[in-house]
Amino acid sequence: MSNLRVRMIEDLQLAGMSTATQKAYVREVVKLSKFFSKSPSELTDEELRSYFLLAGREKKWARATYTLAICGIKFFWEKTLKRNWSLTGIVRPPREKKLPVVLSRREVLVIMSHIKLAHHKACLETIYSLGLRLKEGISLQIQDIDKDRMMVHIRHGKGGKDRYVPLPERTYQLLIEFWKTHRHEVLLFPRIQMGSETMYGYRKPNPTNEPLGISSVQKAFKQALKLSGIRKKAHVHTLRHSFATHLLEAGVDLRHIQSYLGHSSLCTTAIYTHLTDASSDKARRDMNQIMSELP
Repeated sequence: MSNLRVRMIEDLQLAGMSTATQKAYVREVVKLSKFFSKSPSELTDEELRSYFLLAGREKKWARATYTLAICGIKFFWEKTLKRNWSLTGIVRPPREKKLPVVLSRREVLVIMSHIKLAHHKACLETIYSLGLRLKEGISLQIQDIDKDRMMVHIRHGKGGKDRYVPLPERTYQLLIEFWKTHRHEVLLFPRIQMGSETMYGYRKPNPTNEPLGISSVQKAFKQALKLSGIRKKAHVHTLRHSFATHLLEAGVDLRHIQSYLGHSSLCTTAIYTHLTDASSDKARRDMNQIMSELP
């Protein structure tokens, strides 16, 4: 590892960036260096400008990709190289105003019924019932369950923020029954390894000290979605969107949903008002009434 990369990682750590952000920012600087086949410290402002122009005009990066590149390279430029960021003309592309995909309650049940392995099923049902991000779900620990208050402590969420979410009784029982299958001292969803063959001719599953892999849970959901016959472009994160929408349809206050999801702004949560069946049904009834009055 080069001294320059070590210095950037140290700068990211001093800035309080998460491990995931550190890796992502360093990766963007590595991509930049490989593109020009030289150390990023040797690049000029003009070369940097041409890199972003090419990304926008020819490579047509998605907004998220473009934004990550700007943030990572700008951090490296200003904090590690101690150089002025003079590329004021480079701005993030406008945010696309797309509505997220949402599953109906029936569709959630159908997908869950097609998940084959118990640890994937338990994890995905927990993610849905608590409105979690995937990483938050697989990282849950026994100490996070507050049985007396029936709440779950979500630690180190997006932006490093903690929050509490209500724990449904059904989910609590699910977690207890699943924990009995592995009895790990810390993790609720440990990664499982198959041990050596026993005298009865089967291999005993052994929990490790690592949580379930992100890719394995994603793959399990994708496979269940395909088997369900549902054609929506859903992902594990769709369960979080569905959780919020279903709560809103059930009459839960928007500010409570904001708190459960860990959103900083109510405007972010308000997007789910566009997705509820209840609001769509009312609009449909009102329009039917209007149309019936036309000559």
